[in-house]
Amino acid sequence: MSRVLRRKHVLKEMREDDFELPTGKQQIVRVVSSRGNNLHEVETATVDTENFLVSMPNKFRRNVYVKRGDYVLVEPIEEGDRVKAEIYKILTPEHVKEYTKAGVWPKQFGRKREHNQVTGNKEDEDDEFLIRNPNRPVIEKENSECDTDADDDSTSDED
Repeated sequence: MSRVLRRKHVLKEMREDDFELPTGKQQIVRVVSSRGNNLHEVETATVDTENFLVSMPNKFRRNVYVKRGDYVLVEPIEEGDRVKAEIYKILTPEHVKEYTKAGVWPKQFGRKREHNQVTGNKEDEDDEFLIRNPNRPVIEKENSECDTDADDDSTSDED
């Protein structure tokens, strides 16, 4: 199968997902960093937040990319000491909504709480997946002192 057809089938499978809930062995984790060689360091949602390595299966390699902060569903594997699991599914925002409705989404990974900590305000639930763009400058409105200072500067130039 050519590379283009494989990518097409993998992406089609991801889009037409039936949003099945995780089984007993599967676990929802957050990607902390990429370690290279199709290995990713992830953290669990438990109280002690264990970090371990997971491998990306062949069907995802060079077809789907995972970045820091993404959520994945993993299955544990027996072989290997450092690599403890393999990625089963890469979770999209639609998965997060469905898992939250079903009550299986970990409270430690609550996206609404992270968004409110970043922006500092509480908005509608529709905006829960919007994250502030770190590449944009933050423009904060200061109180009216700035306006009066600007008026003082303009009057001093006229004198």
